[in-house]
Amino acid sequence: MHPILARPTRLAAYTAVWIPLGMLLGALLALQGLLPWTAAMAVALPLSVVYGFLCLSAWYAARGLPVDTTGLLRIIVTATLAAAVSSAIWVVFANAWMALLAMIERAPAIRAAFRSAAPTLFAFGVLLYLLALSASYVLAAFEASREAERQGLELQVLAREAELRALRAQIDPHFLFNSLQSISALTTANPAGARRMCLLLADFLRDTLSLGTQEWIDVERELALAQRFLAVEQVRYGDRLRVEVTTDEVAGGLVPPLVLQPIVENAVTHGIAHVLDGGVIRIAAKRRGDLLKLMVENPCDPDRPAGRGTGLGLRNVRERLHTLFGHDAEVRTEESGGVYRTKVEMPWRTEGE
Repeated sequence: MHPILARPTRLAAYTAVWIPLGMLLGALLALQGLLPWTAAMAVALPLSVVYGFLCLSAWYAARGLPVDTTGLLRIIVTATLAAAVSSAIWVVFANAWMALLAMIERAPAIRAAFRSAAPTLFAFGVLLYLLALSASYVLAAFEASREAERQGLELQVLAREAELRALRAQIDPHFLFNSLQSISALTTANPAGARRMCLLLADFLRDTLSLGTQEWIDVERELALAQRFLAVEQVRYGDRLRVEVTTDEVAGGLVPPLVLQPIVENAVTHGIAHVLDGGVIRIAAKRRGDLLKLMVENPCDPDRPAGRGTGLGLRNVRERLHTLFGHDAEVRTEESGGVYRTKVEMPWRTEGE
């Protein structure tokens, strides 16, 4: 369907454009002395609106002969023929309309004026059709530009989703590698503990299976998953690992799934594991205006040996948040007084946003 006919508002605006053109045509007829001003306007205004609908065909001509794939000569010849044919049809209609007006008004002068007015009508019609065709080419170019922009945005979205899937796919192997190392360490020293850890690990993995198709989950559920993971590690570390979770006005907030898991895993592997008496891992979540702030705090040994890890966990969190929020999200780490903190800030997001 023609884009102008797709919406009543567009059709009304298009029709309104042709009324001044009709007044211009009426002025031409009157100034040439062919018709009185009143009769000239009575002839020209309806004819102009009718010709506006005839010129809608210019859109299909522009679509059928795109500039980028059609030779210039072919476009010029086709445009000239289409303008001549449309204008000729319009002149025939003008003859009928002027004959009807002459009969209604009982003014034979209107009918007699047609022969003198026909050249003006034909030339005016050719000019208007060519203008309509030019406008159609501009509109077609604009739509092509918008379509290219839309496709470009779709490709960007697909690329971002692919990157997010790849980053999320890294979480499970990384987590399982560290968990299996922990279970291996328990098998000789505490077989019962190793078995319990396997069961808790199975429960944790069962909880995370449902996250495969979810891009966002509630903050409360993310905190519960972090606590579940720490329950698995508590089998290995016993009383050396304690957990405290605090929240402040986070109900209804959404976060990417498992965004905390690599951080709490680091808190255990690079914090609790190197402190003889263990300590408390504190997890805090709070909303401050348009920001959601998450913090994981754990004790650490300033003299601990350099870790053998790849640093994949924290890098994964940074990359996921950067892909989702750009520079509106931030991950910071700091260490002071034997305490290591990881702070995450991201835009506050709720269901439907």
